[in-house]
Amino acid sequence: MSLNNKPVALITGASSGFGMRTAERLHTQGWIVYAAARRVERMATLSQRGIRTLAMDVSSEKSIKEGVKTILQEEGRIDALLNNAGFGSYGGVEDVPIETIHYQFDVNLFGAARVIRAVLPTMRKQNSGRIVNTASVVAHISTAGIGWYAATKHALSAMTDALRQELSGTGIHVSQIEPGVVRTGFEEVAITTLKAVHHQKEYQDVMDGVADGTRRMYKNAPGPESTVKAMVHALTAKKPKSVYKTTWDSRWLPLVRRLIGGKLYDKISLRTMRKSA
Repeated sequence: MSLNNKPVALITGASSGFGMRTAERLHTQGWIVYAAARRVERMATLSQRGIRTLAMDVSSEKSIKEGVKTILQEEGRIDALLNNAGFGSYGGVEDVPIETIHYQFDVNLFGAARVIRAVLPTMRKQNSGRIVNTASVVAHISTAGIGWYAATKHALSAMTDALRQELSGTGIHVSQIEPGVVRTGFEEVAITTLKAVHHQKEYQDVMDGVADGTRRMYKNAPGPESTVKAMVHALTAKKPKSVYKTTWDSRWLPLVRRLIGGKLYDKISLRTMRKSA
């Protein structure tokens, strides 16, 4: 418990979507919540509700250390971490600039690793803690146009599995959240980055299909409630699950991919994209 006898949580990527809603939910359950994001002004509504807000850039070691230091000075402990910061940058494998690929890994994978390393010494001293990483259904499947984003989530999933095993017996539980397509505003950033990439003419029809198909999928997608519910459970339950698949597509698409095999999966995916274009 904290100095105020309440559990303390750090949530990254809390300026919108899953992170913001989970911060609100934990706060209503009596937690002391530190909501972190690069832009503090986007978390004004959280601050008004009594939720602490931190300026934290997960691509900056200094920023993370300063944020964690603030929490420890004010509360004396950290009971849970939700690694939710991340973004999707879409585009063809050949055409996305290397600098963009590096930055996407720096946020989605290395950013999560930096925050984990910053909180683990405290959790190990406490002999307790929760670490929850936000992955995706694309930790298991990938399609044209999302290769680099999916690669970051594949890598995050592999790291999460290893960390869970390494922390076995320490009192620190590690879970992974795997949403599929969910309406959170994520798609607008992804489509914008896709449109900004100059693609080779051989790929353009498929990439146009990716953009149009993504827009349609997200238009008909469920809201964030089931994923937020899973995040709260992973952070608070006595016996959290290792993996939470929070939407129908995250539960079934990887299974379908394995059952039909790679060639048929490729054929169906490409046909769907070209039809969308």
